Amino acid sequence: MLVVLAAVAWFAVIRPAQQFLAGWTVPQTQTTGTQTPGTQTPGSQNGTTTPAPTGNAAAPLTQADVQKFVRVRRDVRTALGSSFTGAQQVFTEIQAGQTPNIVQVLNVLREVGGSIGAARTAQSAALAREGMSAERYAAVRSGVNRGLGLPDIDFAQAAAALQRGQAPDLNGTVQTATAQEKALVAPFRQELTATAAAGLLGL
Repeated sequence: MLVVLAAVAWFAVIRPAQQFLAGWTVPQTQTTGTQTPGTQTPGSQNGTTTPAPTGNAAAPLTQADVQKFVRVRRDVRTALGSSFTGAQQVFTEIQAGQTPNIVQVLNVLREVGGSIGAARTAQSAALAREGMSAERYAAVRSGVNRGLGLPDIDFAQAAAALQRGQAPDLNGTVQTATAQEKALVAPFRQELTATAAAGLLGL
């Protein structure tokens, strides 16, 4: 019985979390030597110069931040394709006040397992194009969620906890937004709300 339970835990819980995290790993960008096909340095894209990633993660949200975020999120949503559906359904339930359970998290991790790598690659390329650091993007995502009145739940962190054999923290609380955050997000509210589920995946 113990062997059976261990096998179930491996294939049904730990393995999906491992596969998700393997695809979620940030793509490495070459900074020296000759570029391999399909890779680009942060300073060049299709032969043109792009700004190096910048941005103080602790700085207040700006209009430029939100505009960059929207463009990056569009690329991420496209890369996720049809696997985005499950995450969107769970996010809709979260908005309705429900807390996701382990089964729902695992179902989403399995569903996006095949496309999370492509989504992370798309995100990395978009961040380089926009000259935005990953840390600043994460800070802007939190500000955007506050402006939309949405909770900040990260399934990537949940997957890491499951891989360690720990119960993930799935209690998302909605933090109060500043008047500036609400105003900056307002022009993109409909689009950002429609793609907000990508934030569940740490994207």
